[in-house]
Amino acid sequence: MITRREANAGILSTAIVAGTSRLAAEEASVIELPSPRAEGGKPLTEALRLRRSTREYADRPLSLQVLSDLLWSAFGINRRASGDRTAPYWRHIMVIDIYAAMADGVWLYDPKVHALQKHLSADIRAQTGLQDFVAGAPLNLVYVAHGERMQDISPEDRRLYASVDTGFIGQNVYLFCASEGLATVFRGAVDHKKLEKAMNLDGAQFVTFAQTVGYPKD
Repeated sequence: MITRREANAGILSTAIVAGTSRLAAEEASVIELPSPRAEGGKPLTEALRLRRSTREYADRPLSLQVLSDLLWSAFGINRRASGDRTAPYWRHIMVIDIYAAMADGVWLYDPKVHALQKHLSADIRAQTGLQDFVAGAPLNLVYVAHGERMQDISPEDRRLYASVDTGFIGQNVYLFCASEGLATVFRGAVDHKKLEKAMNLDGAQFVTFAQTVGYPKD
């Protein structure tokens, strides 16, 4: 008998890798990701040499394992006892969420259980940026800040500090992509209000930036 983790992983892997079970993926509400790999990748100095922004992407999908490794590298928990993350954050308060916009909908990354939670069933990739390439890339990360958690500072400072936290996460994504042969670009060219409406965010939440990830186009 397979475990629930294996069953869920199979559902999303089929949808992402083969593209043959879109309906099954849409019906899943929580996808438990495989454990991130603890070894592999290029040395840090080599990844730094390879780090770059790319705006042309192949239509090759990401595997479930690569997606797991990517999200953990971005803002996963690297110290289980304290719950601290792979990137620093403002006043030791978690204000940034990562949403993964893919062909089968929008998923919220939950680092505490290393899983994806279904947020929307619609494909809104084209709305995650103003450039044409975002619509066809396999993954667009959307960084969303919780303004209600940032007390005693002005709205301008909320956006400033949330943007700094997002930048730390985005650099983690850059280095992971450089190490794994993936392409990425960190994007500020976003219609924030339109995207926030498409994502059904509440009034206190706001989009800071987005980041496209995929394989480089040959």
